[in-house]
Amino acid sequence: MSLENLLKIGQLKQHPQNREEIHKLLEAAERNLEDSGNETNSVETRFDCAYKAVMQSALAALMANGYRPSTNVPGHQMTMIQALTLTIGVKGDRMMVLDALRKKRNLNDYVGTDLEEETAAACAREATRLLADVRAWLKAHRPELA
Repeated sequence: MSLENLLKIGQLKQHPQNREEIHKLLEAAERNLEDSGNETNSVETRFDCAYKAVMQSALAALMANGYRPSTNVPGHQMTMIQALTLTIGVKGDRMMVLDALRKKRNLNDYVGTDLEEETAAACAREATRLLADVRAWLKAHRPELA
C-alpha cells in the first residue's frame, strides 16, 4: 500500500504542505505530552493526552507528505497510524505497539475498559519517541517544513 493508493480508496485527501500548520501540531503534541505527565490527572486523562500527542505527530507526518486523513471515512485514526510506515518509515514492531494503544483507547472510550498506569506510561513513551522521530524526519527530509 502507498499513500497514493490510500488517496485512491478515499482514506486520504491531498493537503498542501504548510510549515506553520505542522509546527502548531507538533507544539500541541508537546503540550499534550506535558499534560500526560501531570500525576494529578486520572490515568485515563494522562493516557488520552499521550494518545492525542501520537495522533498529532502522525498527522504532522502525513501533512508533511502532502496528505491528511479523510475524517468522514471510518478508521481515520487507524489510517494515520498505519501510514507512519509510509510517511516517516516507522517499522512493523512499533506499528504493532501504536496500534495496540489505539485499540486500548477505543476500548476505554467506547466500552469503558479500565486503563492501567503502565498503559498510560507506555503511551507517553511512544508519543515522546514518535514526536522526536517526526521532528528528525522533517529535519532530514523536509527541512523547509522543520
